[in-house]
Amino acid sequence: MKLHRLVAAFTTAAVLGTLLSITSTLSSATAFAPVAKYKKYVALGDSYTSAPLVPLPELLSLGCLRSINNYPKQLAAQLQVTAFADVSCGGADTTNMTQPQSTPLGTFPPQFNALTADTDLVTLGIGGNDFGVFGDITSTCPGLRASDPAGAPCKQHFTVDGKDTLADKIAQTQLRIADVVNGIKQKSPKATIALIGYPKIAPETGVCPDILPFSDGDYAYLYSIEQKLNQAVENAATAAGATYVDTFGPSTGHDACAPTGQAWIQGKDINLLGALNYHPRYEGQAGVASLTFKKLTGAKETVTPAEQAKWAGEARELSKKAATAQQNPAAKAAMFRLRTGAQR
Repeated sequence: MKLHRLVAAFTTAAVLGTLLSITSTLSSATAFAPVAKYKKYVALGDSYTSAPLVPLPELLSLGCLRSINNYPKQLAAQLQVTAFADVSCGGADTTNMTQPQSTPLGTFPPQFNALTADTDLVTLGIGGNDFGVFGDITSTCPGLRASDPAGAPCKQHFTVDGKDTLADKIAQTQLRIADVVNGIKQKSPKATIALIGYPKIAPETGVCPDILPFSDGDYAYLYSIEQKLNQAVENAATAAGATYVDTFGPSTGHDACAPTGQAWIQGKDINLLGALNYHPRYEGQAGVASLTFKKLTGAKETVTPAEQAKWAGEARELSKKAATAQQNPAAKAAMFRLRTGAQR
């Protein structure tokens, strides 16, 4: 999904780049049964796929802010594929599948360029940035809370002449996603295509304004927009003959309001050693990787307490290693520039 203050986040590159000398074995520590079904895997998507600020960064794609621990990397290891390309990019929408994407650190080619005739697995996480839906709701709604903390000013803002304008945009997005799937089929006719849904940001009930600064009545609105977006992704998968991976349902109890270690999504504050605001944490990326692996291999698509505890432990270790590598003065200065720049 759309990155908040994308330019500021790029200043982390110089600091976090030093972390790539640390080999991360956390996500591959669990033994997986050999899977020989897929050989050539291509991952397409936006920032919910690229995972900005989830340790550690992939140096060759700084403009897209890809993590080496995002769900495509974890899934590729679990499936034991022999060839893998992750071309996901923060800020991407469906048009960037076939058109170049400009970032402050250069222009990236269309993501479809990674597809080949012998690609046999494609994951696609896209849709939240189309027509500015995610950026609109996260940039607009928090600022409206002060006007009516107990009401639903965000819902009122996006309702025009009795119509939910964001819902209308999502309906259009569904058609775009279906077109993307059909385009993948043309380039990679043998591929299994998995459309990845978006995990929950808001809880089904309750509020946490210190984390998600929405008006109390707008939690239900945010939740409904997330539901509609995921339904659009699922409908597009059904219409185009692709597989839908539900991450919305299984992420119940792992929204941004959940305790540390349980939450899959970062709240309003950027965590320089964890995740960009309103974006998935490591735990969320691990959860999506696990759910996708289970969907592709026929296992039950659930998240166990043991799995969640393991991911939380891995996230803590990654953050510790990242913090240790950032103790030099240059690193501290870069972190300060990121923090102050991202808050402007």
